[in-house]
Amino acid sequence: MSELRETAMSSKAWPFEEARRLLKRYRQGAPEKGYVLFETGYGPSGLPHIGTFGEVARTTMVKRAFEALSDIPTKLICFSDDLDGMRKVPSNVPNPDKLEGYLQCPLTTVPDPFGEYPSFGEYNNAMLRRFLDTFGFEYEFYSARDFYRSGQFDEILKRAVDRYDDIMAIMLKSLREERQQTYSIFLPIHPETGRVLYVPMKKVCAETYTVTFDDEDGKEWMLPVTGGNVKLQWKPDFGARWAALGVDFEMYGKEHATNEKIYDSICRALGGRAPEHFSYELFLDENGQKISKSSGNGVSIDEWLTYAPTESLAYFMYQKPKTAKRMHFDVIPKAYDEYHQQLRAYPGQELKAQLNNPVWHIHGGNVPESTLMVPFAMLLNLASVSGAEDKEALWGFIRRYAPEATAETHPDLDQAAGFAVRYFNDFVKPTRQHRAPTDQEREALEALKAALMAYDGPVEDEALQSVVYAIGRERFDPMRGWFTALYEVLLGASQGPRFGGFIALYGVPETIALIEKALAGKLA
Repeated sequence: MSELRETAMSSKAWPFEEARRLLKRYRQGAPEKGYVLFETGYGPSGLPHIGTFGEVARTTMVKRAFEALSDIPTKLICFSDDLDGMRKVPSNVPNPDKLEGYLQCPLTTVPDPFGEYPSFGEYNNAMLRRFLDTFGFEYEFYSARDFYRSGQFDEILKRAVDRYDDIMAIMLKSLREERQQTYSIFLPIHPETGRVLYVPMKKVCAETYTVTFDDEDGKEWMLPVTGGNVKLQWKPDFGARWAALGVDFEMYGKEHATNEKIYDSICRALGGRAPEHFSYELFLDENGQKISKSSGNGVSIDEWLTYAPTESLAYFMYQKPKTAKRMHFDVIPKAYDEYHQQLRAYPGQELKAQLNNPVWHIHGGNVPESTLMVPFAMLLNLASVSGAEDKEALWGFIRRYAPEATAETHPDLDQAAGFAVRYFNDFVKPTRQHRAPTDQEREALEALKAALMAYDGPVEDEALQSVVYAIGRERFDPMRGWFTALYEVLLGASQGPRFGGFIALYGVPETIALIEKALAGKLA
């Protein structure tokens, strides 16, 4: 056994814990299908949101961890439920009134409100695939419409007819008495209107594999369950899909956790083996509400990528997946800087620590070097005090701080400078609020100004931090009050960077001038 595999066998990183649990399924070797199958689901009822990306990213992390533990081949599929009926019109699309007439129609027959694809479902599928492709995920895309219509699902659908009573018994236990009277695992698609119908079955025939029902107008129809004429209700569909494809691992949000036993039971009733599961906590918006595709609250994939790279988003997804996470714009700078902190730490770590480092899981062990020598938070503060309108303005300070750095030699830094200016102008500048110093703070700022004017030491982070610290130590207890004053008075923020590092980057004369502006009341 290689050192990597041996060390991974005891790693406490959550992807390795999940991978080891999955490995126990196949102690004797590869399954009959020849690979271990990971699946993620996508409901294209609205524009893809960041939670969808998180599910694929986290599943990929478990897949990579499994590949480090075993030689059994793996496959990841992303399955889109695009045959589901549109239950309500999303609020975040153009001309939503034009979609009102397509309620309960499969998403792949609803017109694309953006006018780019044959249907709304196909538009949302393309939006998802575009991002997954950009990020470099290795996956196969499955469409429910194609899966049902192509015949790939026919064998399982026939088996569902054969075992209809058994599956209905599983489902009826979970339903209210009123719902039990009209429930069927099958949802016929009306031959004329194209709508997905929620109607009781008059007959389910195992000889002809057909269902008979009355539509809303009382007209009787008989349809084959195969060929995309009928789809399964969403809970039976979960278990049936697992049985049809031989899914070995699927994760989902905690809202599905209560249905896990139902999914598993249906999968087994159809002759399949239930997969391993992982239930993650939900993403919340700034108000603590669940992020929703249809309402468009929270941060979208494209919005995150406007202000930070994909790796920072993957880092955010890695952290504590079983804890509810507030997903708003203010989490971006922290995730950005912490990701690069882990990158810088990685080369000096022993293998055990590297396997516990999020960047191993983000990059599948092929971890790049960080060239972000100035933290993103520091660049934001620099953009704030300098009034930078583009990244070239920030590079003017960076070149003086680190003459050897260029956009070519430090691409992470160049990228971060552009993101920082954009983030500052959109989020920091509109809410920035300087305050006037108190008498105690004014005296301390005068002392700092005098110390900097007399300073002739190296323009380096630690040396200048000592100067700042010495001023505060004599005047503030606790010292936190001094640094809060620096941030609120000089930067217009409630928190900020190590101030010595900020001075080194911004410049001693420029910092003196900034203090003078604050003392003269020109900032507040």
